Amino acid sequence: MGLKETKPTQKFGTMAGVFTPTFLTILGVIMYIRHPWVVGNAGIVGALLIVVVAVAITFSTALSLSSIVTNIRIGSGGAFSLISQSLGLEIGGAIGIPFFFSQAIAVAMYVFGFREGLQSLLDLNPMVLDMMVFVLVLAIAFISTSFAFKIQYVIMAIIILSIVSIVGGLFVNELNYDFVWFGNYEGSPENNFSGTSFWLVFAVFFPAVTGVMAGANMSGDLKNPRKSIPRGTISAVIITTIVYMAMVFVAALLATPQELLENYNVFIDKAYYTPIVLAGLLGATLSSALGSFVGAPRILLALGEKRILPKSEFLSKTNKKGEPINAMIITAIIVLFGLSLRDLNTIAPLITMFFMITYAMVNIVALIEQTLSLPSFRPTLKIHWMVPLIGAFGSLTVMFIINAAVALASLVLIVFFYFYLVKKKLKSEAGDSRSGLFTALAEWSTKKTTDLSPTKEVRSWRPDLLIPVKAPKDIRSSFKLIESIIAPKGSVKFLALIGQDKNIGDKLSVFLPGVKTRLKKQNIANSYTYIDGDNVAETLKVSMQSLNAAFFKPNILFMTVAPGETEFSVYEELINIAEQNKYGVMLYVPFENVGLSLERDITLWLKDFPSDWKTSYNISNNDLSILTSLLLLKNWKGRLAVKVALDGNGIKNEEDLTHLYDLVRFPEHTKMEGYDTNTESEQLKANNADLNVLSIPKNIDVSKLTETVKATRTSALFCLDSTNENALV
Repeated sequence: MGLKETKPTQKFGTMAGVFTPTFLTILGVIMYIRHPWVVGNAGIVGALLIVVVAVAITFSTALSLSSIVTNIRIGSGGAFSLISQSLGLEIGGAIGIPFFFSQAIAVAMYVFGFREGLQSLLDLNPMVLDMMVFVLVLAIAFISTSFAFKIQYVIMAIIILSIVSIVGGLFVNELNYDFVWFGNYEGSPENNFSGTSFWLVFAVFFPAVTGVMAGANMSGDLKNPRKSIPRGTISAVIITTIVYMAMVFVAALLATPQELLENYNVFIDKAYYTPIVLAGLLGATLSSALGSFVGAPRILLALGEKRILPKSEFLSKTNKKGEPINAMIITAIIVLFGLSLRDLNTIAPLITMFFMITYAMVNIVALIEQTLSLPSFRPTLKIHWMVPLIGAFGSLTVMFIINAAVALASLVLIVFFYFYLVKKKLKSEAGDSRSGLFTALAEWSTKKTTDLSPTKEVRSWRPDLLIPVKAPKDIRSSFKLIESIIAPKGSVKFLALIGQDKNIGDKLSVFLPGVKTRLKKQNIANSYTYIDGDNVAETLKVSMQSLNAAFFKPNILFMTVAPGETEFSVYEELINIAEQNKYGVMLYVPFENVGLSLERDITLWLKDFPSDWKTSYNISNNDLSILTSLLLLKNWKGRLAVKVALDGNGIKNEEDLTHLYDLVRFPEHTKMEGYDTNTESEQLKANNADLNVLSIPKNIDVSKLTETVKATRTSALFCLDSTNENALV
């Protein structure tokens, strides 16, 4: 059988591809042998309520699924494709992998159910019967999906006839009119009728209506999935709901409440023609097995096409008929493994959980898409936002009602798969809606923050640098310092100033993307833009004024004085412009080629404290210097020495030093000492550090700052507050 890497031919319409598999999966074994028991326990009203609550969840999911499908070009894999296109391949894959295994293992469960019904007719070894049924399912599926769907038409006819036969039982049996409207929840033969509850009965019934994805799983094989999935799924759910509700009254009429409790086979025993009901029971389990076996490989195929699993190229191959032959072989092996377990009671709850998580995620996707209100979300089937909310909340609630421990375990497994796929760094050609989601969250946060505080709170300060760049050399010498200041939660915006020299522009267009990539690897937010302008000061002034209108604007102008620089007036002009626009300033002056040396020892120089600083908590132009030193200390894992000028005004004695130490909350091993301002130059020269951090004086003279660096033979970072910082909060 030749293999080729082509997508399966889309050839099925609404009836064959969606309605029939969904209809047959919902009207399954529970309708035949557990629905009467539900009525016996819950009474007519209770049973109707159970049906309504269960269908509310699945119908919400069907509507959410249909709404999204009418908005996107869904690929193969059904729910996997839908979730991936909205929340990314990582979340889609984290849901899709266990969903595939659930579909595959479910085939084994349906085979067991078929065998139990067959044993009453054939006296054969259970294992032999299981293998016979499995080979039958395998043969039908491997002949072709088209053949499998034709078989399902026959099964659907049998099931419809079986329902007619059950209803026909009303004409040949003595009817019960002693209705119990509200049941007593007496339990089951297995627990000797020791009692049960509404939610336990609900948990038994709920799997009956979980079949809304049967048609969606065939999304890659449909002629028009955008039309077929909504029409087929919604119509199947509505019709089967009517059947289940009608069968509540049929059960109540056919048998007494006690008979309903004690006899699981009421519908079979009291049918107009029993053999057709037995055939319907067998057909229901066979069709469910076929539907799952046909659907599961399509999910595996989609996972392979997106390179999510190992050997993805092998999994994504199809044969000449467009069948995912390799995925079908892998699915068959997993089904055989399930059959070898013999008793699936231990893992059956886990299978149910993965179905429920998938339903919950489909609803969450619909809810997210609706609340984002993006222009791209234009579904032809519009639903109220309450619909996916009910579906998501209901699915997650039912999980914990059925089995809280297994629900928690399944969620942990989903998280494990998610982090596994995150490490794979998957790339999606089609993209997804996550950027829109985070943009919407950012917009909401911005509005909320503005409502709470129109001006930025000093407590929420962090370094957001604006760095003008005329050439790569402007940031090469200071790049490590920039990283150390803004990591891990700061940000940087590079303003590439393009003048008349085209070569400089070309160099920056190569250099800045590399800088962006390096910072991104460190998880540091950064961006760059190019601005034409020969006058650096005027260009920066206009840029700052424009950025003042932005919410996420820079708050610090960072500049580096190049070694050997002799013209400093432009720096002084830029500092004045920054001060006028309420930007802080960091002016880095490296000492020749020494730079930051070992990046370990930092000396912070503080002076000119106001006399009332202890009551006003205003320490003048010292806040940015302190905060920057603390950031560098943390990232360098170094040592900090603090030198405070004792000027007899703000800081007078050791008591003031201790008070300042406590208010700033310097790290434990910080060495703080006062010094006489008259000996400042000597103190600076005697200091041995990798970096000095000082304040920019009021009367700015950059030439004097560079002279200080030459005299101390130590690189320095000079800081000017913007008044939006406070080191004492």
